[in-house]
Amino acid sequence: MPLTALSPLDGRYASQLQALAELCSESGLMRHRVMVEVAWLKALADCPEFTPLPALTERDQVHLDKVVSGFDEAGAAAIKDIEKTTRHDVKAVEYWLKDQLNARPELAPHAEMVHFACTSEDINNCAWALILLEARQNLLQPLLMDMDQRLQDLALAHAKLPMLSRTHGQTASPTTLGKELANVVFRLRRQRRLLAAVEISAKLNGAVGNFNAHQVACPEVDWPALSREVIESLGLVWNPYTTQIEPHDMIAELAHALMRINTIALDLSRDLWAYISMGYFKQKLREGEVGSSTMPHKINPIDFENAEGNLGVANALLAHLADKLPVSRLQRDLSDSTVLRNIGVALGHCTLAWQSLLRGLDRISPDEARIAADLDQAWEVLAEAIQTVMRAEGQAQPYEQLKALTRGQQIDATAIRQFIADLPLTESAKQRLMAMTPADYIGNAADMAAKIDRFT
Repeated sequence: MPLTALSPLDGRYASQLQALAELCSESGLMRHRVMVEVAWLKALADCPEFTPLPALTERDQVHLDKVVSGFDEAGAAAIKDIEKTTRHDVKAVEYWLKDQLNARPELAPHAEMVHFACTSEDINNCAWALILLEARQNLLQPLLMDMDQRLQDLALAHAKLPMLSRTHGQTASPTTLGKELANVVFRLRRQRRLLAAVEISAKLNGAVGNFNAHQVACPEVDWPALSREVIESLGLVWNPYTTQIEPHDMIAELAHALMRINTIALDLSRDLWAYISMGYFKQKLREGEVGSSTMPHKINPIDFENAEGNLGVANALLAHLADKLPVSRLQRDLSDSTVLRNIGVALGHCTLAWQSLLRGLDRISPDEARIAADLDQAWEVLAEAIQTVMRAEGQAQPYEQLKALTRGQQIDATAIRQFIADLPLTESAKQRLMAMTPADYIGNAADMAAKIDRFT
Protein backbone atom coordinates (compact mmCIF):
# COMPACT_ATOMS: atom_id res chain seq x y z
CA MET A 1 0.00 0.00 0.00
CA PRO A 2 1.51 3.39 -0.99
CA LEU A 3 1.85 5.21 2.31
CA THR A 4 2.54 8.52 0.58
CA ALA A 5 -0.60 8.47 -1.61
CA LEU A 6 -2.48 11.75 -1.44
CA SER A 7 -5.88 10.13 -1.83
CA PRO A 8 -7.00 7.41 0.60
CA LEU A 9 -8.51 5.64 -2.41
CA ASP A 10 -5.00 5.10 -3.77
CA GLY A 11 -3.47 4.55 -0.35
CA ARG A 12 -5.34 3.06 2.59
CA TYR A 13 -8.15 1.59 0.47
CA ALA A 14 -6.22 0.71 -2.69
CA SER A 15 -6.54 -3.04 -2.22
CA GLN A 16 -10.34 -2.76 -2.12
CA LEU A 17 -10.56 -0.72 -5.30
CA GLN A 18 -8.13 -2.39 -7.70
CA ALA A 19 -10.72 -3.23 -10.37
CA LEU A 20 -12.14 0.28 -10.28
CA ALA A 21 -8.66 1.79 -10.44
CA GLU A 22 -7.81 -0.23 -13.53
CA LEU A 23 -11.00 1.01 -15.16
CA CYS A 24 -11.11 4.70 -14.18
CA SER A 25 -7.41 5.53 -13.89
CA GLU A 26 -5.38 7.48 -16.44
CA SER A 27 -4.27 4.18 -17.92
CA GLY A 28 -7.87 2.97 -18.09
CA LEU A 29 -8.92 6.15 -19.85
CA MET A 30 -6.10 5.76 -22.37
CA ARG A 31 -7.09 2.16 -23.04
CA HIS A 32 -10.65 3.17 -23.82
CA ARG A 33 -9.47 6.05 -26.00
CA VAL A 34 -7.45 3.57 -28.01
CA MET A 35 -10.52 1.33 -28.27
CA VAL A 36 -12.61 4.21 -29.66
CA GLU A 37 -9.92 5.36 -32.10
CA VAL A 38 -9.56 1.83 -33.48
CA ALA A 39 -13.34 1.35 -33.73
CA TRP A 40 -13.58 4.57 -35.76
CA LEU A 41 -10.66 3.58 -38.01
CA LYS A 42 -12.16 0.15 -38.70
CA ALA A 43 -15.56 1.70 -39.44
CA LEU A 44 -13.99 4.06 -41.98
CA ALA A 45 -12.29 1.11 -43.67
CA ASP A 46 -15.57 -0.81 -43.79
CA CYS A 47 -17.43 2.12 -45.39
CA PRO A 48 -17.41 1.72 -49.22
CA GLU A 49 -18.10 5.43 -49.74
CA PHE A 50 -15.01 6.39 -47.74
CA THR A 51 -12.42 6.03 -50.50
CA PRO A 52 -9.32 7.41 -48.71
CA LEU A 53 -9.04 4.15 -46.74
CA PRO A 54 -9.34 0.75 -48.41
CA ALA A 55 -10.90 -2.23 -46.70
CA LEU A 56 -8.62 -3.83 -44.14
CA THR A 57 -7.33 -7.33 -44.61
CA GLU A 58 -8.04 -9.95 -42.01
CA ARG A 59 -4.45 -9.70 -40.79
CA ASP A 60 -4.79 -5.92 -40.52
CA GLN A 61 -7.93 -6.39 -38.45
CA VAL A 62 -6.14 -8.83 -36.16
CA HIS A 63 -3.26 -6.41 -35.71
CA LEU A 64 -5.60 -3.60 -34.69
CA ASP A 65 -7.54 -5.88 -32.37
CA LYS A 66 -4.28 -6.84 -30.66
CA VAL A 67 -3.39 -3.17 -30.24
CA VAL A 68 -6.58 -2.81 -28.21
CA SER A 69 -6.56 -6.10 -26.32
CA GLY A 70 -2.83 -5.92 -25.61
CA PHE A 71 -2.84 -2.36 -24.31
CA ASP A 72 -0.92 -2.37 -21.03
CA GLU A 73 1.03 -0.18 -18.64
CA ALA A 74 3.90 0.01 -21.11
CA GLY A 75 1.56 1.44 -23.71
CA ALA A 76 0.19 3.94 -21.22
CA ALA A 77 3.71 4.99 -20.25
CA ALA A 78 4.65 5.46 -23.90
CA ILE A 79 1.62 7.69 -24.44
CA LYS A 80 2.55 9.68 -21.36
CA ASP A 81 6.04 10.22 -22.78
CA ILE A 82 4.54 11.54 -26.01
CA GLU A 83 2.30 13.85 -24.02
CA LYS A 84 5.36 15.53 -22.51
CA THR A 85 5.92 16.97 -25.98
CA THR A 86 2.36 17.43 -27.22
CA ARG A 87 0.99 18.63 -23.88
CA HIS A 88 -2.28 17.21 -25.20
CA ASP A 89 -3.45 13.86 -23.92
CA VAL A 90 -5.67 12.78 -26.83
CA LYS A 91 -3.14 13.87 -29.45
CA ALA A 92 -0.59 11.72 -27.62
CA VAL A 93 -2.92 8.73 -27.99
CA GLU A 94 -3.29 9.49 -31.70
CA TYR A 95 0.49 9.64 -32.24
CA TRP A 96 1.04 6.42 -30.27
CA LEU A 97 -1.61 4.67 -32.33
CA LYS A 98 -0.01 5.88 -35.55
CA ASP A 99 3.21 4.30 -34.33
CA GLN A 100 1.35 1.00 -33.97
CA LEU A 101 0.14 1.26 -37.56
CA ASN A 102 3.60 2.23 -38.81
CA ALA A 103 4.95 -0.94 -37.20
CA ARG A 104 3.00 -2.92 -39.81
CA PRO A 105 4.05 -2.04 -43.39
CA GLU A 106 0.60 -2.80 -44.81
CA LEU A 107 -1.01 -0.28 -42.45
CA ALA A 108 1.70 2.37 -42.43
CA PRO A 109 0.37 4.18 -45.54
CA HIS A 110 -2.94 4.66 -43.76
CA ALA A 111 -1.64 6.03 -40.47
CA GLU A 112 -3.09 9.48 -41.18
CA MET A 113 -6.57 8.00 -41.14
CA VAL A 114 -6.25 7.64 -37.36
CA HIS A 115 -8.41 10.31 -35.70
CA PHE A 116 -9.87 11.30 -39.08
CA ALA A 117 -12.11 14.40 -38.74
CA CYS A 118 -12.35 13.83 -34.99
CA THR A 119 -12.18 16.37 -32.23
CA SER A 120 -10.67 15.23 -28.94
CA GLU A 121 -14.10 15.20 -27.37
CA ASP A 122 -15.30 12.64 -29.90
CA ILE A 123 -12.80 10.23 -28.42
CA ASN A 124 -13.07 11.35 -24.82
CA ASN A 125 -16.86 11.25 -24.50
CA CYS A 126 -16.99 7.76 -25.99
CA ALA A 127 -14.17 6.60 -23.71
CA TRP A 128 -15.86 7.92 -20.57
CA ALA A 129 -19.17 6.44 -21.67
CA LEU A 130 -17.53 3.03 -22.08
CA ILE A 131 -15.94 3.37 -18.65
CA LEU A 132 -19.30 4.20 -17.07
CA LEU A 133 -21.00 1.36 -18.93
CA GLU A 134 -18.43 -1.14 -17.69
CA ALA A 135 -18.40 0.27 -14.16
CA ARG A 136 -22.17 0.03 -13.88
CA GLN A 137 -22.38 -3.48 -15.31
CA ASN A 138 -19.32 -5.16 -13.80
CA LEU A 139 -18.66 -3.31 -10.55
CA LEU A 140 -21.61 -1.31 -9.24
CA GLN A 141 -24.54 -3.56 -10.07
CA PRO A 142 -22.92 -6.74 -8.65
CA LEU A 143 -22.25 -4.95 -5.37
CA LEU A 144 -25.82 -3.68 -5.23
CA MET A 145 -27.07 -7.18 -6.00
CA ASP A 146 -25.02 -8.53 -3.08
CA MET A 147 -26.54 -5.89 -0.84
CA ASP A 148 -30.03 -6.74 -2.06
CA GLN A 149 -29.47 -10.44 -1.42
CA ARG A 150 -28.12 -9.90 2.07
CA LEU A 151 -30.95 -7.56 3.04
CA GLN A 152 -33.57 -9.90 1.59
CA ASP A 153 -32.09 -12.86 3.43
CA LEU A 154 -32.29 -10.94 6.71
CA ALA A 155 -35.81 -9.74 5.93
CA LEU A 156 -37.05 -13.26 5.26
CA ALA A 157 -35.22 -14.79 8.21
CA HIS A 158 -36.74 -12.28 10.62
CA ALA A 159 -40.05 -11.59 8.91
CA LYS A 160 -42.00 -12.63 12.04
CA LEU A 161 -39.73 -11.14 14.71
CA PRO A 162 -41.84 -8.47 16.48
CA MET A 163 -40.03 -5.22 17.19
CA LEU A 164 -41.00 -1.93 18.74
CA SER A 165 -41.17 0.96 16.30
CA ARG A 166 -40.00 4.44 17.15
CA THR A 167 -41.38 7.55 15.51
CA HIS A 168 -39.87 10.85 16.60
CA GLY A 169 -37.68 8.69 18.84
CA GLN A 170 -40.72 7.64 20.88
CA THR A 171 -42.42 4.26 21.17
CA ALA A 172 -44.83 3.56 18.32
CA SER A 173 -46.95 0.77 16.84
CA PRO A 174 -44.88 -2.43 16.57
CA THR A 175 -43.47 -3.81 13.35
CA THR A 176 -41.19 -6.74 12.60
CA LEU A 177 -37.47 -6.61 12.02
CA GLY A 178 -37.96 -8.31 8.68
CA LYS A 179 -40.51 -5.73 7.51
CA GLU A 180 -38.15 -2.85 8.29
CA LEU A 181 -35.43 -4.49 6.21
CA ALA A 182 -37.94 -5.29 3.45
CA ASN A 183 -38.72 -1.57 3.28
CA VAL A 184 -35.07 -0.95 2.38
CA VAL A 185 -35.05 -3.75 -0.20
CA PHE A 186 -38.09 -2.24 -1.89
CA ARG A 187 -36.55 1.24 -1.99
CA LEU A 188 -33.21 0.03 -3.33
CA ARG A 189 -34.75 -2.15 -6.03
CA ARG A 190 -36.65 0.78 -7.46
CA GLN A 191 -33.53 2.93 -7.57
CA ARG A 192 -31.48 0.08 -9.04
CA ARG A 193 -34.00 -0.16 -11.89
CA LEU A 194 -33.65 3.57 -12.50
CA LEU A 195 -29.85 3.29 -12.46
CA ALA A 196 -29.98 0.45 -14.97
CA ALA A 197 -32.36 2.43 -17.21
CA VAL A 198 -30.02 5.40 -17.68
CA GLU A 199 -29.02 5.52 -21.35
CA ILE A 200 -25.24 5.89 -21.59
CA SER A 201 -24.86 8.04 -24.65
CA ALA A 202 -22.02 9.26 -26.83
CA LYS A 203 -21.33 11.28 -29.97
CA LEU A 204 -18.90 11.25 -32.90
CA ASN A 205 -19.71 14.36 -34.93
CA GLY A 206 -16.70 16.64 -35.03
CA ALA A 207 -15.62 20.02 -33.75
CA VAL A 208 -19.03 21.56 -33.07
CA GLY A 209 -21.36 18.61 -33.67
CA ASN A 210 -22.19 19.23 -37.34
CA PHE A 211 -19.78 16.94 -39.25
CA ASN A 212 -18.30 20.08 -40.86
CA ALA A 213 -14.90 18.66 -41.85
CA HIS A 214 -16.34 15.24 -42.60
CA GLN A 215 -18.72 16.52 -45.26
CA VAL A 216 -16.13 18.76 -46.93
CA ALA A 217 -13.60 15.92 -47.16
CA CYS A 218 -15.95 13.11 -48.18
CA PRO A 219 -19.47 14.32 -49.01
CA GLU A 220 -20.48 10.89 -50.34
CA VAL A 221 -20.49 9.35 -46.84
CA ASP A 222 -23.62 9.32 -44.70
CA TRP A 223 -21.72 10.57 -41.67
CA PRO A 224 -24.57 10.56 -39.14
CA ALA A 225 -25.36 6.95 -40.05
CA LEU A 226 -21.70 5.93 -39.75
CA SER A 227 -21.38 7.75 -36.44
CA ARG A 228 -24.45 5.99 -35.09
CA GLU A 229 -23.20 2.61 -36.30
CA VAL A 230 -19.86 2.99 -34.49
CA ILE A 231 -21.38 4.24 -31.25
CA GLU A 232 -24.00 1.51 -31.13
CA SER A 233 -21.37 -1.12 -31.95
CA LEU A 234 -19.65 -0.03 -28.73
CA GLY A 235 -22.83 -0.71 -26.77
CA LEU A 236 -23.64 2.98 -26.33
CA VAL A 237 -26.65 5.13 -27.24
CA TRP A 238 -26.12 7.60 -30.10
CA ASN A 239 -26.65 11.27 -29.31
CA PRO A 240 -27.18 13.15 -32.62
CA TYR A 241 -27.59 16.64 -31.16
CA THR A 242 -24.51 18.10 -29.49
CA THR A 243 -22.06 20.97 -29.53
CA GLN A 244 -18.39 20.05 -29.44
CA ILE A 245 -19.11 18.02 -26.33
CA GLU A 246 -21.64 15.38 -25.53
CA PRO A 247 -23.66 17.37 -22.98
CA HIS A 248 -23.10 14.90 -20.12
CA ASP A 249 -26.77 14.82 -19.20
CA MET A 250 -26.49 11.06 -18.88
CA ILE A 251 -23.65 11.42 -16.39
CA ALA A 252 -25.91 13.70 -14.35
CA GLU A 253 -28.66 11.08 -14.54
CA LEU A 254 -26.27 8.36 -13.39
CA ALA A 255 -24.96 10.59 -10.61
CA HIS A 256 -28.47 11.36 -9.37
CA ALA A 257 -29.43 7.68 -9.49
CA LEU A 258 -26.35 6.80 -7.44
CA MET A 259 -27.06 9.64 -5.02
CA ARG A 260 -30.54 8.28 -4.32
CA ILE A 261 -29.13 4.79 -3.77
CA ASN A 262 -26.52 6.26 -1.44
CA THR A 263 -29.12 8.23 0.48
CA ILE A 264 -31.10 5.03 1.12
CA ALA A 265 -27.89 3.25 2.13
CA LEU A 266 -26.98 6.11 4.46
CA ASP A 267 -30.44 6.01 6.05
CA LEU A 268 -30.01 2.27 6.60
CA SER A 269 -26.51 2.70 8.03
CA ARG A 270 -27.70 5.22 10.60
CA ASP A 271 -30.70 3.10 11.58
CA LEU A 272 -28.58 -0.02 12.03
CA TRP A 273 -26.09 2.01 14.06
CA ALA A 274 -28.99 3.14 16.29
CA TYR A 275 -30.34 -0.40 16.66
CA ILE A 276 -26.88 -1.62 17.67
CA SER A 277 -26.66 1.14 20.29
CA MET A 278 -30.07 0.04 21.61
CA GLY A 279 -28.90 -3.56 21.87
CA TYR A 280 -31.25 -4.85 19.18
CA PHE A 281 -28.30 -6.26 17.24
CA LYS A 282 -25.26 -8.12 18.47
CA GLN A 283 -22.00 -7.88 16.53
CA LYS A 284 -19.74 -10.84 15.86
CA LEU A 285 -16.42 -10.73 17.66
CA ARG A 286 -13.30 -10.58 15.51
CA GLU A 287 -10.14 -12.03 16.96
CA GLY A 288 -7.53 -9.38 17.67
CA GLU A 289 -9.80 -6.44 16.86
CA VAL A 290 -9.70 -3.37 19.11
CA GLY A 291 -12.73 -1.12 19.59
CA SER A 292 -11.08 1.56 21.66
CA SER A 293 -7.52 2.44 22.63
CA THR A 294 -8.61 2.80 26.24
CA MET A 295 -11.96 0.99 26.73
CA PRO A 296 -11.40 -2.74 26.24
CA HIS A 297 -15.08 -3.70 26.20
CA LYS A 298 -16.05 -1.83 23.05
CA ILE A 299 -17.21 -3.39 19.77
CA ASN A 300 -17.84 -0.38 17.59
CA PRO A 301 -20.26 -0.36 14.63
CA ILE A 302 -17.32 0.83 12.53
CA ASP A 303 -18.55 -0.65 9.25
CA PHE A 304 -21.76 1.35 9.36
CA GLU A 305 -19.86 4.47 10.41
CA ASN A 306 -17.39 4.05 7.54
CA ALA A 307 -20.30 3.50 5.17
CA GLU A 308 -21.97 6.68 6.35
CA GLY A 309 -18.79 8.72 5.94
CA ASN A 310 -18.01 7.46 2.45
CA LEU A 311 -21.61 7.83 1.32
CA GLY A 312 -21.44 11.48 2.28
CA VAL A 313 -18.21 12.05 0.35
CA ALA A 314 -19.58 10.14 -2.65
CA ASN A 315 -22.76 12.18 -2.77
CA ALA A 316 -20.88 15.46 -2.48
CA LEU A 317 -18.77 14.50 -5.50
CA LEU A 318 -21.71 13.09 -7.44
CA ALA A 319 -23.69 16.27 -6.80
CA HIS A 320 -20.87 18.35 -8.26
CA LEU A 321 -20.59 16.06 -11.29
CA ALA A 322 -24.34 16.36 -11.87
CA ASP A 323 -24.35 20.14 -11.42
CA LYS A 324 -21.18 20.97 -13.32
CA LEU A 325 -20.85 18.61 -16.26
CA PRO A 326 -24.06 19.47 -18.19
CA VAL A 327 -23.01 23.15 -18.27
CA SER A 328 -20.53 24.32 -20.93
CA ARG A 329 -20.04 27.84 -22.26
CA LEU A 330 -21.31 28.26 -25.82
CA GLN A 331 -20.07 25.36 -27.97
CA ARG A 332 -17.28 24.28 -25.59
CA ASP A 333 -15.20 25.13 -22.61
CA LEU A 334 -12.64 22.86 -20.98
CA SER A 335 -13.80 23.06 -17.37
CA ASP A 336 -15.40 19.63 -17.64
CA SER A 337 -12.11 17.88 -18.40
CA THR A 338 -10.60 17.97 -14.92
CA VAL A 339 -13.99 17.29 -13.34
CA LEU A 340 -14.50 14.15 -15.43
CA ARG A 341 -11.28 12.75 -14.01
CA ASN A 342 -13.03 12.57 -10.64
CA ILE A 343 -15.69 10.14 -11.82
CA GLY A 344 -13.56 7.27 -10.52
CA VAL A 345 -13.15 9.04 -7.18
CA ALA A 346 -16.91 9.34 -6.75
CA LEU A 347 -17.44 5.70 -7.74
CA GLY A 348 -14.60 4.73 -5.42
CA HIS A 349 -16.35 6.23 -2.40
CA CYS A 350 -19.62 4.54 -3.46
CA THR A 351 -17.80 1.23 -3.67
CA LEU A 352 -16.07 1.64 -0.31
CA ALA A 353 -19.36 2.56 1.35
CA TRP A 354 -21.26 -0.40 -0.09
CA GLN A 355 -18.45 -2.78 0.83
CA SER A 356 -18.50 -1.44 4.40
CA LEU A 357 -22.26 -1.80 4.60
CA LEU A 358 -22.04 -5.40 3.40
CA ARG A 359 -19.39 -6.19 6.01
CA GLY A 360 -21.59 -4.64 8.66
CA LEU A 361 -24.62 -6.64 7.56
CA ASP A 362 -22.59 -9.85 7.66
CA ARG A 363 -21.53 -9.07 11.21
CA ILE A 364 -24.88 -8.43 12.92
CA SER A 365 -27.53 -10.73 14.32
CA PRO A 366 -30.65 -9.75 16.28
CA ASP A 367 -30.72 -10.06 20.05
CA GLU A 368 -34.25 -11.46 20.19
CA ALA A 369 -34.44 -11.39 23.97
CA ARG A 370 -33.48 -7.72 24.10
CA ILE A 371 -35.97 -6.83 21.36
CA ALA A 372 -38.75 -8.75 23.11
CA ALA A 373 -37.99 -7.16 26.49
CA ASP A 374 -38.13 -3.67 25.01
CA LEU A 375 -41.44 -4.45 23.36
CA ASP A 376 -42.90 -5.85 26.57
CA GLN A 377 -42.19 -2.57 28.32
CA ALA A 378 -44.29 -0.60 25.84
CA TRP A 379 -47.91 -1.55 26.44
CA GLU A 380 -48.90 2.03 25.72
CA VAL A 381 -48.57 1.28 22.00
CA LEU A 382 -51.85 -0.65 22.19
CA ALA A 383 -53.65 2.65 22.75
CA GLU A 384 -53.90 3.07 18.98
CA ALA A 385 -55.63 -0.29 18.58
CA ILE A 386 -58.02 0.29 21.48
CA GLN A 387 -59.14 3.77 20.41
CA THR A 388 -59.60 2.57 16.81
CA VAL A 389 -61.85 -0.31 17.94
CA MET A 390 -63.79 2.14 20.12
CA ARG A 391 -64.32 4.37 17.09
CA ALA A 392 -65.57 1.41 15.08
CA GLU A 393 -68.09 0.63 17.83
CA GLY A 394 -69.34 4.21 18.09
CA GLN A 395 -67.80 5.12 21.46
CA ALA A 396 -67.58 8.79 22.39
CA GLN A 397 -64.16 10.51 22.35
CA PRO A 398 -62.09 7.32 22.15
CA TYR A 399 -58.86 9.13 21.22
CA GLU A 400 -59.22 11.54 24.12
CA GLN A 401 -59.89 8.72 26.59
CA LEU A 402 -56.74 6.86 25.54
CA LYS A 403 -54.74 10.07 25.53
CA ALA A 404 -55.72 10.70 29.15
CA LEU A 405 -54.77 7.15 30.08
CA THR A 406 -51.44 6.84 28.31
CA ARG A 407 -49.82 10.12 27.31
CA GLY A 408 -46.70 10.61 29.41
CA GLN A 409 -47.71 7.72 31.68
CA GLN A 410 -46.05 4.43 32.56
CA ILE A 411 -48.52 1.85 31.33
CA ASP A 412 -48.36 -1.90 31.88
CA ALA A 413 -50.48 -4.88 30.92
CA THR A 414 -52.64 -4.59 34.04
CA ALA A 415 -53.56 -0.97 33.38
CA ILE A 416 -54.37 -1.61 29.74
CA ARG A 417 -56.52 -4.65 30.47
CA GLN A 418 -58.39 -2.95 33.27
CA PHE A 419 -59.22 -0.08 30.92
CA ILE A 420 -60.48 -2.55 28.30
CA ALA A 421 -62.53 -4.44 30.86
CA ASP A 422 -64.42 -1.26 31.78
CA LEU A 423 -65.27 -0.37 28.17
CA PRO A 424 -68.86 -0.89 26.88
CA LEU A 425 -67.73 -2.91 23.86
CA THR A 426 -69.17 -5.96 22.18
CA GLU A 427 -67.87 -9.16 23.68
CA SER A 428 -65.97 -10.17 20.54
CA ALA A 429 -64.18 -6.80 20.34
CA LYS A 430 -63.33 -6.91 24.03
CA GLN A 431 -61.93 -10.41 23.73
CA ARG A 432 -59.71 -9.42 20.80
CA LEU A 433 -58.31 -6.49 22.74
CA MET A 434 -57.87 -8.41 25.99
CA ALA A 435 -55.87 -11.11 24.20
CA MET A 436 -53.58 -8.65 22.48
CA THR A 437 -49.98 -7.97 23.51
CA PRO A 438 -47.50 -5.54 21.96
CA ALA A 439 -45.81 -8.50 20.26
CA ASP A 440 -49.11 -9.45 18.58
CA TYR A 441 -49.85 -5.97 17.33
CA ILE A 442 -47.82 -6.05 14.12
CA GLY A 443 -50.50 -5.69 11.44
CA ASN A 444 -49.44 -7.36 8.20
CA ALA A 445 -45.73 -6.70 8.75
CA ALA A 446 -44.70 -10.35 8.76
CA ASP A 447 -46.65 -11.09 5.60
CA MET A 448 -45.20 -8.09 3.77
CA ALA A 449 -41.66 -9.05 4.74
CA ALA A 450 -42.18 -12.61 3.55
CA LYS A 451 -43.59 -11.48 0.20
CA ILE A 452 -40.98 -8.88 -0.72
CA ASP A 453 -40.33 -10.56 -4.08
CA ARG A 454 -44.01 -10.33 -5.01
CA PHE A 455 -44.07 -6.55 -4.78
CA THR A 456 -40.73 -5.73 -6.40
